[in-house]
Amino acid sequence: MLIHPMPDPIAFSIGPLHVHWYGLMYVLAFGLFIALGRVRIKQAHIAALNWKKEDLDDMLFYGMLGVVIGGRLGEVLFYRPAFFLANPLEIFAVWHGGMSFHGGFLGVMLAMWLWSRKAGRNLFDVYDFIAPLVPLGYAAGRIGNFINAELPGRAAPEGLPWAMMWPNIAVPVHPSPLYQALVDGLLVFAILWLYARKERPRMAVGAMFTLLYGCARFFTEYFRVPDYEVSFAGFTISSGQMLSLPMIVGGVALLLWAYKRNASGSAPLRA
Repeated sequence: MLIHPMPDPIAFSIGPLHVHWYGLMYVLAFGLFIALGRVRIKQAHIAALNWKKEDLDDMLFYGMLGVVIGGRLGEVLFYRPAFFLANPLEIFAVWHGGMSFHGGFLGVMLAMWLWSRKAGRNLFDVYDFIAPLVPLGYAAGRIGNFINAELPGRAAPEGLPWAMMWPNIAVPVHPSPLYQALVDGLLVFAILWLYARKERPRMAVGAMFTLLYGCARFFTEYFRVPDYEVSFAGFTISSGQMLSLPMIVGGVALLLWAYKRNASGSAPLRA
């Protein structure tokens, strides 16, 4: 059995300024976006679409706004509306943790729509380009959650070697942020990066990311203490699973649509 190391959430201080590990994980995520994007730009089928480093930097600015604003509003609206209604100033305290991926996902989609209009790019090409750049940044965010001892897992079965004693929880639990970093982040990244290395129909890469993440998140939610649960038709699912279902359905539909359009000759291969 393991014990949560409970590191200091403050990485370092400069005078009165405290720099939190959670914030540094977002800096790492944005850095990974740029680094992977520069590799992706050099891939032949991406280079053919005339992507430039300046486009990458510009998209990062829009994406940062989408992630932070959308992620925080998602946390407020999807998960803890009562808490934030009682403590409205906490909405701005993002260094305390609490960012919804589903909210950030919607925020980035909106931000990329705005950028695509500004740049004169096809929106689906933009989604296809950025999709493989996202999962590793997500994994970094989950490491930040782990450092903050957020998102505790459900009680672990007896004898599980990696079960972990979590702060303020009396029984060993699944270290769910690490599960999500590995499955929703690293595994999704590996599959999607390999898939996106070849030319695919327009919107196929973006659809594949939506499908893969939705499935991965639905699975890893079984090991995480839910924020709340929803019951229907005799089944009970967590809030995270409920928000992932539209991603799974939408991902399948978009993937089928992308390949059907390509097979009919109505759309060329893209990213």
